[in-house]
Amino acid sequence: MKTSLILLIALATIPAWADEVREKRLRSIDAKVLAEMKKQDVVGVAIGLIDAAGVSYLNGYGFADREAKIPVTQDTMFRWASISKSVTAVAAMQLWESGQLSLGDDVRRYVPEFPKRRAPVTIEQLLSHQGGIVHYTNGRIVRSRRLYHVPNPHGHVTLALDTLRESHLVNAPGQKYSYSTRGYILLSAAIERAGQQRFADQVEQRISRPLLLTTLQPDYQWRDIPNRTKGYLRRNGRIVESTDTDVSWKLGGGGYISTIGDLAKFGAGLMNNEILHPDTKKRMWTVEHAPEGKKVNYALGFKVSGEGRSLEVSHSGSQEKTKTILIIYPNQGHGVAVMCNTHHADPNAFARAVLSVSE
Repeated sequence: MKTSLILLIALATIPAWADEVREKRLRSIDAKVLAEMKKQDVVGVAIGLIDAAGVSYLNGYGFADREAKIPVTQDTMFRWASISKSVTAVAAMQLWESGQLSLGDDVRRYVPEFPKRRAPVTIEQLLSHQGGIVHYTNGRIVRSRRLYHVPNPHGHVTLALDTLRESHLVNAPGQKYSYSTRGYILLSAAIERAGQQRFADQVEQRISRPLLLTTLQPDYQWRDIPNRTKGYLRRNGRIVESTDTDVSWKLGGGGYISTIGDLAKFGAGLMNNEILHPDTKKRMWTVEHAPEGKKVNYALGFKVSGEGRSLEVSHSGSQEKTKTILIIYPNQGHGVAVMCNTHHADPNAFARAVLSVSE
């Protein structure tokens, strides 16, 4: 009985002390974020902290709509931009885990409408940006001209292939690392065929539902998506509102949108083995080597650096209306997610400032 009483007293006193320490730490984080906002002249930003238990802190700063004085909150929707590639990579590795997709397969096994090349372009090469697929400015982009009988055709990942399939490769498959959003469009089409289900539906069922990502969705301009942030850019020394381009054609490479909470939960779910087996993650986070022997810091859908306890897994995103980054330290059990609505922002600087307090 005395032991139980001592335990109850301990449980009653420790949280008060722990809460005080936590509040001091969170105030320091907020101060770091606000200082970085002022330094960078950023309109709005959201921060999510990740630990071994999941998402430990979420907060918004500044404005989602500066003119209407609408603040950034936990409900504000930001584009993921290229962090969408990590979602696509996870969907691919889930199929690999279940035996439905082989990393060594020629992508034409699943997407025969992609023209035959002198050498096959494999799934693994697409995941690691070694497939030689054109990006934005590294080669001539040839778009297929055709009539469509469905509205918003490029919202269908197989029809979005028309934005790339006739373009020449920028290098031989496997020859070198060459980052490519369009390579991930091709990859999303292969996932759709291998999984025998719409790409977006596979993401919904195997990633969003298990992780309770209630806001993650394609950023389709024709949909009424509440709480979308406005975007801002610097022009002639002034911060002005940006336009809102269509990103439906590159869903697998940069077309998702969500709140900061869902981006943070995605990182926590990866770290805590909720959607992939640890051995699959190890394969996904093993850095690829280009044939000429140069080591790159991009594995399969993620940037990877360090090893052991210092292993850092991340991806950033840059797109009209958004700058983002997700960083996790899987062997330390913590990480951070950052979403900004100002295009000149440096989300990595926000992340490092926050990590300097939270580590």
